[in-house]
Amino acid sequence: MLDQPTAPIVTEAQPAAVIHITVPRDQIQEVMGPAIHEVIATTQAQGIGPKGPVFAHHFGMTPGIFNFEVGVPVSSSVQPVGRVKPGEIPGTTIVRTVYTGPYEGLGQAWGDFQDIIESQGHKLVPNLWERYLSGPESSEAPSTFRTELNQTIIP
Repeated sequence: MLDQPTAPIVTEAQPAAVIHITVPRDQIQEVMGPAIHEVIATTQAQGIGPKGPVFAHHFGMTPGIFNFEVGVPVSSSVQPVGRVKPGEIPGTTIVRTVYTGPYEGLGQAWGDFQDIIESQGHKLVPNLWERYLSGPESSEAPSTFRTELNQTIIP
């Protein structure tokens, strides 16, 4: 289920600790969990985060390939350790909604959300991110997971 999308919002850039990942779509479940744990452990060890929910920032949606960063917001710049590097949640113009349901439904939710945005006359930019507001850490019921969807648009 999608909440009503917002009107366009201008966001401010937020510093983050990130791990960049490029993988075939069918490998996302294998790499996402370990990357999340690694970035959280690094920010906790440095005493700078996480200062908000885990996010995945996608740089484009090439069929079959995910090119993205997984990360968390931080209070100050992260010192690089292993795969963890400084990054940011971008400052840009977006339309936002929240999807409630299992992660397996995110692909369809993104498609529906983007269709709504385009039907309102906005032009999409291949730069989007999702923030995981609640998931398996807060409930055993995937139907209650909440994921914030943020789609960059041309104002």
